[in-house]
Amino acid sequence: MSNLLLFDIGNSRLKWSCVENDRDPSERQKKVWAYSGAIDTKLLDSEVHRAELAHYIKSTIPQPERIGICCVAAESYYESLQNLLADWKGIPTDRLLGNSEYPQLRTQYQQTQTLGADRWAAIIAARQLSSDNTLIVSAGTASTIDFLGSNGMHYGGWILPGVSLMRNSLIENTARLDIPDDGIKSSGIGLNTFSAIEEGCLLAQTGALMGALEFAKNRNQPISRIWIDGGHADTLLTRLHQNNIKAEKVEGLVLRGLWAWVKTKK
Repeated sequence: MSNLLLFDIGNSRLKWSCVENDRDPSERQKKVWAYSGAIDTKLLDSEVHRAELAHYIKSTIPQPERIGICCVAAESYYESLQNLLADWKGIPTDRLLGNSEYPQLRTQYQQTQTLGADRWAAIIAARQLSSDNTLIVSAGTASTIDFLGSNGMHYGGWILPGVSLMRNSLIENTARLDIPDDGIKSSGIGLNTFSAIEEGCLLAQTGALMGALEFAKNRNQPISRIWIDGGHADTLLTRLHQNNIKAEKVEGLVLRGLWAWVKTKK
């Protein structure tokens, strides 16, 4: 059975998955990936960790038919990944960019080369999952929200600091706010300084999404689907459900979109 090997090099995490060639990116089964894993992206700075990762991948994953890469981290990490896969140099390797063409999609982004490859991959994944008016949300280091119409047009989106980035920026740049978490959970409003910061960050994230929903509604393109991925997806999902906003978590949106795109290259 031939496989596709996919890499998502993010600012925080390097993720990889291997999928059998006859599977389809629209599949929602939990075990769609034959192999998968993740490490801190910065471990690629270490020669020892690069060697360990190269050994692990090549001793665990069958030699793939094709390799796909999406990278939004520094270019040096992309080069490091290529170097550790040097033994598979003859295997066709495709790199997805923000301006890579995909047959079912168009974008209104004015400078497509500045569109993040991870956002474009997630948009491609969203089109595999449904043909509705959709918001695609990545709740990671940054929070991104993209608006995809049922007609296959990406109308643009919004970028704001992620939950942790908001919190850490506030604590690091404001005197006397480095207050430890006392473990007391609040329910929508902060009852001490730490929870006030946490709740404020979550309110900003939720508010941004509600603003995006209103924007689409005002264009007479009300949103039917919200797909969410990223390290803070569960927290954000809970908050959205508390506000009666229907959304669904899909792990590996970037890898799923990269997979769909690589299949068009064969």
